[in-house]
Amino acid sequence: MAEVAGSGVVDVTVPDIGDFTDVPVIEVLVAPGQTVQEEDPLVALESDKATFEVPSPRAGVVVEVRVAVGDKVSQGAVVLTLEPAEDAVAAEEAPTDPAPQQAPKEEDAVAAEEAPTDPAPQQAPKEEAPELLADADEVYASPSVRRHAREQGVDLSTVAGSGRGGRITSDDLVQPATPAAAPSGAETERVPLSRIKRISGPHLQKAWQSIPHVTQHDEADITDLELFRKEINTEQDSVKVTMVALLMKACVASLKAHPEVNSSLDGDDLILKRFYHLGFAADTPSGLLVPVVRDADRKGLLEIAAELRELSGRAREGKLKAEEMRDATFTISSLGGIGGTFFTPIINSPEVAILGVSKSAMKPVWDGAAFVPRLLVPLSLSYDHRVVDGALAARFITHLSSVLSDLRRVLL
Repeated sequence: MAEVAGSGVVDVTVPDIGDFTDVPVIEVLVAPGQTVQEEDPLVALESDKATFEVPSPRAGVVVEVRVAVGDKVSQGAVVLTLEPAEDAVAAEEAPTDPAPQQAPKEEDAVAAEEAPTDPAPQQAPKEEAPELLADADEVYASPSVRRHAREQGVDLSTVAGSGRGGRITSDDLVQPATPAAAPSGAETERVPLSRIKRISGPHLQKAWQSIPHVTQHDEADITDLELFRKEINTEQDSVKVTMVALLMKACVASLKAHPEVNSSLDGDDLILKRFYHLGFAADTPSGLLVPVVRDADRKGLLEIAAELRELSGRAREGKLKAEEMRDATFTISSLGGIGGTFFTPIINSPEVAILGVSKSAMKPVWDGAAFVPRLLVPLSLSYDHRVVDGALAARFITHLSSVLSDLRRVLL
């Protein structure tokens, strides 16, 4: 903030906002002539990772706004000029020559003496809060809170702010509804979506609406595979081999046998990919992320297992890099550690298929002579019907099931 030479007007600039530059202005919260208090938000900025507000450094009156919605600013850029409160007050309270006082007239003195001594009844204070909240555009809330309210369908004019000066905070949006707003004997709670879900939601909706999804279900016998997995983990302790690591090796074999499933659609052309970058859904506190194991066909089982552990850990900690979630050619979404039987995973565009894996279960299987216990895992292959037809999908998932029943041949 710098003072303009020769006047009490000061420039209000963008403070330190980290490494961000050319951040767009998404909202101007004040207008010329408006009185603001110290720390009141003046303009709002939003990068691809966060929303910033430029606060007023002091109380005063806005003289001129130097930015508009859509402008891009960096640290040090002037957003408006401000006349500090002390200067404005000084101008208003400048002394003037008082008019000479006249001696009171006799009749005025008599009237004053005869005036009733009972004080006039005080008027009850006006309830101004409802009037101030009559319009959502007039409420006192930050841009991020306004955005959350829009996403959640909350009418800000019905929310009482608990922040400084009645400002509405994010916490005010998640309070349980009052009994009058909910059915008798019930309570509701409104919570904002996590940033991951807000970002992934439109992508998932677009994929579901634009891709003709069909899901092929099957069960694979992984009795011997599970024994093999346990043997590997017993023989070495450098890394834990999970079923997802084994699934990746199996999927690579099936994708090589059916290259159209490892492709993407570009207009009327099919882009067949000769590399195998396999994504996997990682459950995190903020929602699902899809890290990518690149070149899975060139890596050994233990190497894949170690990379899965590393990527999963960084996903839970929120430390994944953008490039670690790009360019997947096929995705595996495993719910085996949670439960369920079959489900329909949504294709991760521009991929043309995704494999859903549910919780394995021991079941009786007829071997030609008797029922024997076998460990079966449910598989759900969602595919883009513009590229993969039912026959190809059935051949792919049948091939995958056979590979999982005897993965040792693939690992040789």
